[in-house]
Amino acid sequence: MPLSFALAGVGSRFVALAIDTVIQVAVGVAVLIVVLFSGGALAGIGASVSQLWAAAIFVAVIFLLVFAYFAVFEIVWNGQTPGKRVAGIRAIKESGRPLTAAETIARNFLRIVDQLPGFYGIGVLVALLNSKNKRLGDFVAGSIVLRETPFEKVKPVWTSGRSTNPLVAPVQVDAVTPPALQGAGAGITIEELALIETFLHRRYDLAPEVRSRMAEQILERVKDKVPAEAASGLSTETILESLAHERRNAGYS
Repeated sequence: MPLSFALAGVGSRFVALAIDTVIQVAVGVAVLIVVLFSGGALAGIGASVSQLWAAAIFVAVIFLLVFAYFAVFEIVWNGQTPGKRVAGIRAIKESGRPLTAAETIARNFLRIVDQLPGFYGIGVLVALLNSKNKRLGDFVAGSIVLRETPFEKVKPVWTSGRSTNPLVAPVQVDAVTPPALQGAGAGITIEELALIETFLHRRYDLAPEVRSRMAEQILERVKDKVPAEAASGLSTETILESLAHERRNAGYS
């Protein structure tokens, strides 16, 4: 059973796009003003040459604004642009892992098609016609855009009364972290914390074999951040609980 995420709606994605567009336009206007003044300063070398240089610089900047803005920010900010950050949404793989640089570039290259015939007409239409609000770029990269809730505002509840097995003794959030794991969670990223806590929230709804397999897969993903000696004698879920608990204690930056 796959992990589920709170998908960003078309409305929140539109808000993020509108904010990014305003930023792009503002930067474009500022560059145009600078280029015009620079063109005047270069008039001494010939009007035609100065105009050519000014036009070339302006076209290059506009190209970068239109085609590189989204990809660069999403690579550097792990799936977010300024607009997405304000709107509280993020692009990730459907599996829950972050997008690679190549996937991010491919995802944003399709904006050339998505924005046709004007202001993302095709992108909005495609998003409205599928249950995951995906545009063409998302289908190419295998990505989704999720809605984020700040982790400092979320109180983790990892236990559930649905478990009917009296032998199961869920570890509470305030349980003592095993000494070997103390401080280990500091290296966990926010995205990895989201993945771990999504599993911990849902584990009692999963079939035992699915639950065990998912726990092992998640631990495999973060195993390089777990001291080798820490895994000895501890269950996979206890390690995940401890990592999440320690990560929260380390803060949210």
